[in-house]
Amino acid sequence: MAKLTDEMKKVLAEHSLGYVASIAADGSPSLSPKATFLPFGDDKIMFGEMRSPTTVKNIAANPMVEVNFVDVLARRGFRCKGPAVFHARGSAQFDDCLAEFAKVRDQALLDMFNGIVLIDLESASPLISPAYETGETEESLRAAFKEVYAKL
Repeated sequence: MAKLTDEMKKVLAEHSLGYVASIAADGSPSLSPKATFLPFGDDKIMFGEMRSPTTVKNIAANPMVEVNFVDVLARRGFRCKGPAVFHARGSAQFDDCLAEFAKVRDQALLDMFNGIVLIDLESASPLISPAYETGETEESLRAAFKEVYAKL
């Protein structure tokens, strides 16, 4: 099992939007953004399932997923993968996970969860833009992208 580093936990706390890649029945990739990610211990991550019937169906047939998280200003983040399991509302695992969500999320959001998807991390590795290899720093990238976004 892989473990989340402190840097990965920081990215997850500040950028809980992760892109989940699951595998559709025809073998094609299925990508879906989820904005409720939290760590569950050091070797699992989870998200609250609200409107993801395709992702849940894909996980039931093939539990392997990959998730990417990116701090778009710093152009760094991490990717992780492993088997995912959907835990329906009312199950013991759902209740254990929901207790963690309740520490940091509003009850109105938690009430929308149909279930929670828990992912056992088999791998977790950093994502770092090649811009860092050209001498850019996190500060210079943040400044440049803030300027771009300010013009939008």
